[in-house]
Amino acid sequence: MKTLAWIGAPFFAPSLPSETWTVRFYDPPPGEVLTWESLCAAIGASPDMVVLGDKSLPPLLAGMERFPCLTVFYAVDTHIHSWYPFYGQAFDLVLVSLKDHMPLFVGQRLAPEQIRWFPPYARDDDAPAPRNPELPVWDLLFVGTVDPARNAERSRFMRELAALFPGLHAQAGNYKVLFHQGRLLLNHAAQNDLNFRVFEALGCGGCLLTPRVGHGLEDLFTHGQELFIYDQDDIPGLAALARMLLQEPERRAAVAAKGLAAVDTGHRARHRAAAFTELAQGLFRSGAAQERIRARLEQADAIHERYLRFMYLLHADTAPTGGMKKAYLEAARKSPVTR
Repeated sequence: MKTLAWIGAPFFAPSLPSETWTVRFYDPPPGEVLTWESLCAAIGASPDMVVLGDKSLPPLLAGMERFPCLTVFYAVDTHIHSWYPFYGQAFDLVLVSLKDHMPLFVGQRLAPEQIRWFPPYARDDDAPAPRNPELPVWDLLFVGTVDPARNAERSRFMRELAALFPGLHAQAGNYKVLFHQGRLLLNHAAQNDLNFRVFEALGCGGCLLTPRVGHGLEDLFTHGQELFIYDQDDIPGLAALARMLLQEPERRAAVAAKGLAAVDTGHRARHRAAAFTELAQGLFRSGAAQERIRARLEQADAIHERYLRFMYLLHADTAPTGGMKKAYLEAARKSPVTR
């Protein structure tokens, strides 16, 4: 059984099979930057594998190029952080959520086989539920943040859509409860990303209208079968689609059922956990894991100089705490030696 240190956001880690992994979770408190020594102290073990779960924060790990175990970066917010492809070069394997961003990691140190597509998913406990008759039902429901200070484009989009489709309701809150109050569920992609909301809505049994964003959306689902796809810059077209679907309850139900079945078949946390386990076990069994570790350790100084040093200096300039600034400056000065 392998010991896995999972650092940061847990994602599908709770669904990893306990007969295969001894998982040690550690979510560093704000301002902490982990080295190999501090990571081992935090989890109380020397792991066989380290996974960094993307928290959309400055780097949580430093000195990964010299970690003596297999290292994995699960990169989700590549649409936000342009430094991820540089940081990723210090790992043995990168799992990328947004398919169209996989090429950003290739052609530097990492080979194509070291970059794998791990798209978003629904949680294992996302499920249809009976509607509470005491709660309102909306024709078209968006669950998420609509704050002009945080996302002016989404705020504008919702205003213009509401002018054409008065049955729109947008609200932040617990999607597991709210999704069951919408005849139609709406997704909006703030930065044209394939977001988790797609899978959560389908996993809760909703009839979903989601924007055409690429990133493998149409490799996974088909318009008019498991969901409906609209052009995000065509608000009149979206309003017309919603009006048409409101008149076709049987079609809505059939598409929602197929969407739920697709998620149940291959797009829940347990499916990503199983795929990860199969991938990792294959690397260990074949000896590829040991070879990747050896190659990275041999290249550690070059990795630090070419991909990490300047990145650490930039983060030191913008670090929110003095402790982080000191950690990034130390990481930039030298490639830490792991003993």
